[in-house]
Amino acid sequence: MKKIIFLLLCFLSVQLFASEVEEMLQKGNRLFRDKDYKKAVEVYTEIVNAGYESSALFYNLGNSYYRTGQLGYAILNYEKALRLSPGDADVKHNLTLANSKTADKMESFPQFFLFEWWEAVLGAFSLSGWTYTAYFFFIALLSSIGFYFFAQSPSHQKISLISGILLIVLLLFSAALVIIKYNREVNIKNGIVVENVVTVKQSPDEKSGDAFLIHEGLKVTLEDKIDQWIKIKLSDGKVGWLNQNDVRVI
Repeated sequence: MKKIIFLLLCFLSVQLFASEVEEMLQKGNRLFRDKDYKKAVEVYTEIVNAGYESSALFYNLGNSYYRTGQLGYAILNYEKALRLSPGDADVKHNLTLANSKTADKMESFPQFFLFEWWEAVLGAFSLSGWTYTAYFFFIALLSSIGFYFFAQSPSHQKISLISGILLIVLLLFSAALVIIKYNREVNIKNGIVVENVVTVKQSPDEKSGDAFLIHEGLKVTLEDKIDQWIKIKLSDGKVGWLNQNDVRVI
């Protein structure tokens, strides 16, 4: 009986939280429509701080930051939205627009078309999306095996066998994508520069020599951390250290 009451209380608390989040989202949307972008940022940020995440929330927060002229935070939230919904055309469009306004234009080496194809496939879904895809192929494979044993004719068994082989290939492929996607999210951390101009140091010390300058909105790879200093790497290969307050993790 106590377990039932506990589960019921948990369910009611989740429902209450979802209701409060929905009300705050509507409030933020109204503020955005009324062009009160600073207050919209405050409301959306409060929702994020409460532990709620969604592509739409980060997208709206990015739009609000963009309207207030905070380009770095706008790009940061567009990147977060894109991480949850890699195929969202609106997010991609606004992220491209925001990136076009950054001061730093990093030149990257052109990729071989097979690598471009691979990255496109990998980015088609989020980690959860590829996980659900792998589950789907697994269930379909089990169904195909069951159909094979219960089939009444050799022709039906042949169809089931061919389908099973195809589903095994698709299951292994999607499982590999899940593993690669997971490893990237765990081991590779990217960040966005949020300060207007940042002087990157040669070592994690305020007195060390200056390495180079970067500007708000630049996407960097986070490689190491010592105290309040973070080691970054740019897409052109440059490496240096900056203060942790100058960058936010995607």
